[in-house]
Amino acid sequence: MDRIYGLVEPLRPFVTEVTSSFESLTEDRISLMESVADYFLNELMTKGSVEPIFICTHNSRRSHLAQIWCQVAAHFYEIPAVMCYSGGTEATECNIRTIRAMRRAGLSIVSESPKENPLYLIQYADGQIPARAFSKKFSSSENPSEKFAAMMCCSDADDACPLVSGSNGRFQLHYQDPKRSDDSPQESAIYDESCMLIAREMFYAMSQLREKLDH
Repeated sequence: MDRIYGLVEPLRPFVTEVTSSFESLTEDRISLMESVADYFLNELMTKGSVEPIFICTHNSRRSHLAQIWCQVAAHFYEIPAVMCYSGGTEATECNIRTIRAMRRAGLSIVSESPKENPLYLIQYADGQIPARAFSKKFSSSENPSEKFAAMMCCSDADDACPLVSGSNGRFQLHYQDPKRSDDSPQESAIYDESCMLIAREMFYAMSQLREKLDH
């Protein structure tokens, strides 16, 4: 697979595993991801770009995993007009356990500042501007304010925001929070499981988008 060589080398085994495991997706998740791909396609055809904001309560775990893996997948499938963002109903910080899980997957991540709510720069491909990860509200000026997809990563945020102002699409992704394993012997395994699950779905959605663009 030639595309794999467009990624930083430590990331390649993880992405190979992700793209080889689409058959483990359930029918309902396949249907959901295909709906995401259809929305993305329509945005690309009508607007020339698509800007999803992945939203959860604290913008600390699931929303960052989804944002980063969707961005990596868009690069992998050569769809540069997909530009991914994330936010919360409140701002806290990108949890270090989330960062550790992405590092274990092979992403190169550095902290630009050690202060509270640090900014992490995430390198997934040589020659690409690193993705940025830090906690912010979904309405932050860092994020698009109109014609974006509200990608609801948790049911709590979904319930708290019956209307996401400025969005023209909304998807209930609803991932289980790996926070439940914090400070337990299962912590790394649970975070790695969430990392893989979210990556698999984002890569599947972008693979379907690539197919639609090619036909």
